[in-house]
Amino acid sequence: MGLMSFLLGAPPSASPRAMAATPGEGVLITSPADLEAALRDGNLSASGAAVTPETAMRVAVVFRCVSLISGVAATLPMQIKRRVDDRTRVNATDVPMWSVLNRRPNRWQKPAQFKRMMQAHVLLRGNAYALKVRDVRGRVMALIPLHPDRVRVEQLDDLSLRYTWTRKDGRQTAFAQEDILHLFKLTFDGFRGVTPITYARESIGASLTMERHGATVFKNGANVSSALKHPKKLTEEAHARLRADMQEFRTGGARDGETIILEEGMDWVRMGMTAVDAQWIEARKLSRSDIGMVYGVPPHMYGDTEKSTSWGTGIEQQTQGFVTFGVEDDFTMWEEGVTVDCLDAPADDGLYMRIKRGALIKGDIKTRYTAYQIGRNGGWLSKNDIRGLEDMNPIEGGDDYDAPLNSNAAVKIGGGTGKEDDDDA
Repeated sequence: MGLMSFLLGAPPSASPRAMAATPGEGVLITSPADLEAALRDGNLSASGAAVTPETAMRVAVVFRCVSLISGVAATLPMQIKRRVDDRTRVNATDVPMWSVLNRRPNRWQKPAQFKRMMQAHVLLRGNAYALKVRDVRGRVMALIPLHPDRVRVEQLDDLSLRYTWTRKDGRQTAFAQEDILHLFKLTFDGFRGVTPITYARESIGASLTMERHGATVFKNGANVSSALKHPKKLTEEAHARLRADMQEFRTGGARDGETIILEEGMDWVRMGMTAVDAQWIEARKLSRSDIGMVYGVPPHMYGDTEKSTSWGTGIEQQTQGFVTFGVEDDFTMWEEGVTVDCLDAPADDGLYMRIKRGALIKGDIKTRYTAYQIGRNGGWLSKNDIRGLEDMNPIEGGDDYDAPLNSNAAVKIGGGTGKEDDDDA
């Protein structure tokens, strides 16, 4: 029986890597606090809102931060490189893992979909898991994503890890450490990641509560923006006509935007924003800022341009800070995870995965061309190097490396093929 049939629900067969899973021992409750935490599953915030990965994504800032960071991880090229010697690096397109990352990770997903989903799992649940499918030589041919909510990881006495996966029908299967690609960032025990949702629960819960409060106010019309002032007592006939007109205007329709005729000397009085309204708006801004800070996303990237110069001298510096101190952590997680977990076949120890960070400026043609010009003038980029970075074919004589501008001679690097390592270009 094939691995895919086993995963999709057919009766399992014996596997040399699968180990018997033991049922969980339950939750130990020794105090009222333990009982409350067990009943609430640890998801209830002080504001009363239950914060889970699903409810957190209903907050616009969380959705934007998760989609932004996962999109960066999904769109940048992930290259498999081979270290030929101490100085030479070449693209290892012959390795099956290259096709997994750039062509087809499994039967039903495209590469960007797989990488975006794995990154989102890390951001919302702290961990991302994928089952490795190997060929007879031990090389990874496919990656089957496993939902983090149905995976339990534990460290055995020999310090190796065991991953227990619960299927939809409730049956459990345990996999050895070498069978799983495990991605995570911050960890306190060394083998399980922590999620921002856990430690930003109060900020996210407050945001959910405020949004629910605002929706209720708008639904019930409890926020008074204006009033009608009458010098005396309104007659019943005028009161009935006025109520009918106001009801029609509240429901919109063809008369929406027209003028109401006030009777018997009535005045229209516009009421300003109350202190409570102003505090509610400021609280929402603070909540957005807290959530963005947790994910390391600058304000302008989730739509708040009020403080666009709070980091560096402007938006450009904020964006650079996001790349340097934010997603660089995710890049390292992917590079080390794929290199250690998926390129561990003993046949080729010189393999490693590298994310092409230079692709971040693909949409900025001015910055890209300026960088190429600096590389050409500095003598460390050839014409064919640049053409390769732009997905253009090499040209004859394009492998010459010009000397710096203060030199009188050009330098030709022997054996140049345009395939040298361009990780940081």
